[in-house]
Amino acid sequence: MFNTAARSGIWVVAMLVVSVLTGCGHPKQARVPPPPAPEPSTSTEASRETGPDLAEPALPLDARPIATETGKASWYGPPYHNRVGSNGEVYNMHAMTAAHRTLPLGSIVRVTNLKTGHAALVRITDRGPFIQGRILDLSLAAAKKLDVYLPGTAEVKVEVMHTPVPIETGGRWAVQIGAFAKEGEARRIADQLTRRYRTAKVQHFGSPVGDWWVRVRVLDDDRETARKVVAETRTPEGAAFLVRLD
Repeated sequence: MFNTAARSGIWVVAMLVVSVLTGCGHPKQARVPPPPAPEPSTSTEASRETGPDLAEPALPLDARPIATETGKASWYGPPYHNRVGSNGEVYNMHAMTAAHRTLPLGSIVRVTNLKTGHAALVRITDRGPFIQGRILDLSLAAAKKLDVYLPGTAEVKVEVMHTPVPIETGGRWAVQIGAFAKEGEARRIADQLTRRYRTAKVQHFGSPVGDWWVRVRVLDDDRETARKVVAETRTPEGAAFLVRLD
């Protein structure tokens, strides 16, 4: 009986000694499970801001300016992002593009911020801006590269470097009038212009930002006829702009 108890006591003491000796060695490292792998991202926004869409359009090394224009540039993003632009492509505000009222779609222009000196090449994919005193609407990516994003507008020089078709000849032309706060105002102007220009096709349509526009397609989409309509059109609600459709 005594021998059994003694052996049990010796065993307990031995285990305590081993425990103490082990504790006096290197401290134990806590077992922390590694963090789980991140979920695959379903958004392409981050990749678009650093991906190939940001690349400027390419030009031949010997390209020279065809024409030059100076004026105020602005930029546009949501709610136009992911909507079909004037060239039939889905507008991507992370691509190096811009809107211009009269340059052929697909033209490449070099834009220089006259205040900061930063310059970039952009492709004309859309129509606008339809605001008096502005000549160019940049994509979000182009606006950031040209220091237009934060101030909203900037004085720029636009050098036309390449056009798919001649600038001064051809083209399909129209007149765009707006913006109207209410559809009824746009419809009233459209009805007046329809009666005045019986050979023209007049449409009124809403924009993504909630205002309304009127577009006059003159006979044969002729540039000189469209210019005449611009000169003759005066509305208190909105300005008239010559716009190239192709």
